[in-house]
Amino acid sequence: MSGVMKRMGMIFRAKANKALDRAEDPRETLDYSYQKQLELLQKVRRGVADVATSRKRLELQLNQLQGQSSKLEDQGRKALALGREDLAREALSRRAALQQQVTDLETQHRTLQGEEEKLTLAAQRLQAKVDAFRTKKETIKATYTAAQAQTQIGEAFSGISEEMGDVGMAIQRAEDKTAQLQARAGALDELLASGALDDPSGMAKDDIAAELDRISGGSDVELELQRMKAELAGGSPQQAIEGGQKQEQPRPNMDK
Repeated sequence: MSGVMKRMGMIFRAKANKALDRAEDPRETLDYSYQKQLELLQKVRRGVADVATSRKRLELQLNQLQGQSSKLEDQGRKALALGREDLAREALSRRAALQQQVTDLETQHRTLQGEEEKLTLAAQRLQAKVDAFRTKKETIKATYTAAQAQTQIGEAFSGISEEMGDVGMAIQRAEDKTAQLQARAGALDELLASGALDDPSGMAKDDIAAELDRISGGSDVELELQRMKAELAGGSPQQAIEGGQKQEQPRPNMDK
């Protein structure tokens, strides 16, 4: 039972793979992969923008702290000049606390600046790869389309495609039916001519009737010829016809 199930699973996977292969269009797959790369590139760019924004905020805080530190230093100098050593000491103590914050922010700023540079370089490299993939994608798509068209044209010329096969079969059937009808028509003509079949239209003639019609037609031609000869000779047409009839009478047999 286990072997049967494995075999059924293999058959199912093979058929599914074949169906997917027929349904898959490489051009659509390439476009989908390119779209995914563009989405990844967009995420990297957003990451660069976020890091740059954080770096900019740290720079603003650093500028503020450095401004406060300079102010406290000036206040300490003025207090010391006025003999207020206690105020000068307090100003310097606050300045020292601010300086520690400045040091921490500068460390964070350098870290963010390094991350920004790395992300920027990664975005540039990814952009180059995406551009190269796009060029290759379009080249492959164009080549695939050309090959597909060439294959369809070749199949059409060779007649191995399904559509052309149906057309060829239809032509063959039409030729067979035409030949069959021509053979049947020829056979019927022969049967009618031989008298084996009666012509319901009454237009068919046997051999005797055909011979009589031929003789009658020949007589009409002879009469017309004699009439024309008489007109040319100056005689009457009736005399020419009677003379022609006399000439055509058979001579008596003198041997009897």
